[in-house]
Amino acid sequence: MGPTQINGLPAHILLVHVVVVLVPLTAIALIACAVWPSWMRRMGLVLPLLALVTLVSVPLTTHAGEWLERHTASTPLIRRHTELGDGLLPWAIGLFVLAAGLWWWNRRTAAASTGGGTGGAAAPAMPLRVAAAVVCAVVAAGAVVQVYRIGDSGAKAAWTGNFSKSPASSQHR
Repeated sequence: MGPTQINGLPAHILLVHVVVVLVPLTAIALIACAVWPSWMRRMGLVLPLLALVTLVSVPLTTHAGEWLERHTASTPLIRRHTELGDGLLPWAIGLFVLAAGLWWWNRRTAAASTGGGTGGAAAPAMPLRVAAAVVCAVVAAGAVVQVYRIGDSGAKAAWTGNFSKSPASSQHR
């Protein structure tokens, strides 16, 4: 499905940085575009494309993580990280669907306001915009919280018992 190693290193430890950056970035952009229509007009197709890249990065990173899991000793911390990691894809799908829907809706309402559509589109716009902003905020927050939980569990899995609280040597190198 995707790379399992990059330059001799497990791809997961490199790809995870893409997810850690893109999920919050997509979440912030989604909320901004849902709350401020002018942002959506400025971003245009960039928002759904950003969400698509974010969505694609999640299964690539998960696949690389599953490869890494098969090549490391199984511990409760690794199993917890794996379980949490499997829960990110639905959030990434949600970000993409909402970004694409928001983009489509913005194009539709822009066409209606310039005379390209049928009349009457402005009346329900505010309640729909508020509802869309709330749904976008909930999904964005859920995605970011899930990334945090996964990252925290991954750091614990990688580092618990693997470092000393005191320097390894008293001499500076």
